[in-house]
Amino acid sequence: MGRIMAIDYGKIRTGLAVTDPVRIIATALTTVDTPTLPKYLKEYCGREEVDIFVVGEARRMDGRPSESMQYIEPFVEELKKMFPEKEVVRVDERFTSKIAFQTMIDSGLKKKDRRNKGTIDQIAATIMLQDYMRTINNKTHI
Repeated sequence: MGRIMAIDYGKIRTGLAVTDPVRIIATALTTVDTPTLPKYLKEYCGREEVDIFVVGEARRMDGRPSESMQYIEPFVEELKKMFPEKEVVRVDERFTSKIAFQTMIDSGLKKKDRRNKGTIDQIAATIMLQDYMRTINNKTHI
């Protein structure tokens, strides 16, 4: 069984999170400059077994796609071509950045450290991954 990787795709930066090999724990991995993301994913997947990519779907409050989707959709298509043997799952990413920022506050990070947007992206990816894992675990326990 391979890892699950969550991708909080952004125009400039992309936050990544992964599970452990047995898919019990979701952990923030890193933040990558988006132009270097394909190279990073190829190298990471060359070292680690990843079976599923979970990619955030940016939506407005009314459910319509946000402006960010114009960047996310082409990336998802590229990801499917780069890794045709891997599953790509889309998840709602509304509020993940706000929850990530609040998590940083709640954990006692200093204001200076909370300005690091890369950390927010990593935490947002971790939240997406935890939500996805909760969803699949609920389906297997029904």
